[in-house]
Amino acid sequence: MSDSSIPLPLRGAPNPSSTKAGTTPGSFANAADVGGPLSYSSPDTPGMPKPSEKTAWDFLPEGWTVERDAMGRRVEGAFAIAPAGFLPITQLEHARLGIVTREMKLAAEREPHLSAEQIRDEIAAGRMILPANRTHLGFSLEPMVIGRASKTKVNANMGASPISSGTDEEVEKLRWAERWGADTVMDLSTGGDLDECRRAILKASRVPIGTVPIYSMILGKKIEDLTLDDILATLRHQAAQGVDYFTIHAGVLREHLPLVKDRLIGIVSRGGSLLAKWMIVHGKQNPMYEHFELICDVMREHDVSFSLGDGLRPGGLADASDAAQLAELATLGELTERAWRKGVQVMVEGPGHVPLDQIEFNMKLQRRLCHGAPFYVLGPLVTDVFPGYDHITSGIGATSAAYHGASMLCYVTPKEHLGLPKKDDVKQGCVVYKIAAHAADVALGIPGTRDWDDDLTRARAALNWEKQFELSFDPDLARAFHDEDLDVDTDFCAMCGHDWCSVRISKEIVEFASGKAEGFERERVVRSPALTPEQRAILEQRGYLPPEELHRLATKTRKAVGADKGQKAGCHSDYVDPDAAEHMQSQKLVKLGKKPEARA
Repeated sequence: MSDSSIPLPLRGAPNPSSTKAGTTPGSFANAADVGGPLSYSSPDTPGMPKPSEKTAWDFLPEGWTVERDAMGRRVEGAFAIAPAGFLPITQLEHARLGIVTREMKLAAEREPHLSAEQIRDEIAAGRMILPANRTHLGFSLEPMVIGRASKTKVNANMGASPISSGTDEEVEKLRWAERWGADTVMDLSTGGDLDECRRAILKASRVPIGTVPIYSMILGKKIEDLTLDDILATLRHQAAQGVDYFTIHAGVLREHLPLVKDRLIGIVSRGGSLLAKWMIVHGKQNPMYEHFELICDVMREHDVSFSLGDGLRPGGLADASDAAQLAELATLGELTERAWRKGVQVMVEGPGHVPLDQIEFNMKLQRRLCHGAPFYVLGPLVTDVFPGYDHITSGIGATSAAYHGASMLCYVTPKEHLGLPKKDDVKQGCVVYKIAAHAADVALGIPGTRDWDDDLTRARAALNWEKQFELSFDPDLARAFHDEDLDVDTDFCAMCGHDWCSVRISKEIVEFASGKAEGFERERVVRSPALTPEQRAILEQRGYLPPEELHRLATKTRKAVGADKGQKAGCHSDYVDPDAAEHMQSQKLVKLGKKPEARA
């Protein structure tokens, strides 16, 4: 017998299964380096930019000190000393002083692999933010963190437009986004009563809320009429309302604009295009850049975090990684340093359309230029030719981006490039991006992230359908899809049937561990329940089953599945001989009817 073993790559990261279940060698990612620049990271392809040697510790406010060694590096474990009489406001200031806040402790409960002290240290280094406006903390906000040492987060965009939607609908979208796993939500409203909509969202939200304040700054006026007073007044108002992070497009400079003129699609950022027009009209530098310290002062007062906007992000593959995008990114690195000197938390926004082969470079260039500040990316989309499916084209890019260093992913819905997303679009975007985030976390070796997958595998191996549905991200969808073909809980599914079910056969092999995990084996009598209204709605929307079949699935009783009191479910092939099982299979499989032909 020949030796077929193949040497595996070096494994640095922990096994993402806390129980080290299965036969996988675990993650091939780098070793976990919490407290260093490679917290959870992918191995670098040759030629990739190396991490910055600097952190937020190198950009302390004036008058602050920290113990340093002979090389000028901060002594490990040393905390800062602030000027006499200083009172910390932001999470960054508390972290620099060695203080573990209540919010850090609560955030650690959502990150089982991190302690509150580790979260404090990552915030102090600038590699993590805890977006929690002091006012919003007085409502329903549940503190969370964004950074590469934590699990990958997902943001959902929403907002009323001049064409569609309103406050009630946006609040409903907020609740829906939270239901489907959004970790933060951005209110991008440009129509209706923006102030009332924002207020309602902040009062209702459990997750941090971000805005793009320039939208409100120009409400009822032309962009060229924008003044510094308008900018500061709007920021003060929204900060006082409780907004947790602001997208500020301060990195778009006058000198960058000539670099855009040959792009296929120019400037696709609303904030970026507005400020470009302002600079051209006035012949002056971007006021957000010129007055950045004043903006910092307003944000520090309420502990509003920066989301430094990428106003020159590429809007198509042809413009990706061009001179304009990279010049702005370098400026965002400078602004990161300036914000840290003012004690304000920072994350940096990243590109929206990037070919698959350029994603790692973009993620790791930001890691270097912005000294490890969290990267928050839109997608990116890896192809431009699938409108209506851009939640998928971007989900592919988002998975790669998170694996290579992004800390938060901004979802893209099927309506991207086409219109304002509706309720189901929000769900679709959230689900695809939760897939991307979870897949990246498993690959990075974040401890415990694969336990969920392993449990579902155990349930699948045991052919325990109820347990599979319970563990599914979307149990209603899983149950509805299953019952569409086979509405009883058998030890096989409609894909293979009884005789061809490899999982059933593996389970029956005594020497195999498959299907025998304690706590996951099927009960001796299992009854398939009637469809819930939610599950019925799913199948109705699919349109494959006739109304009478849907009614049967939604109203069936124990008797209908042969499981009256004192009886076992006669449909279960593990209780009958193969011939009887085959007969049951032929009787119980749903007969699918054809859709009616479309009339001319």
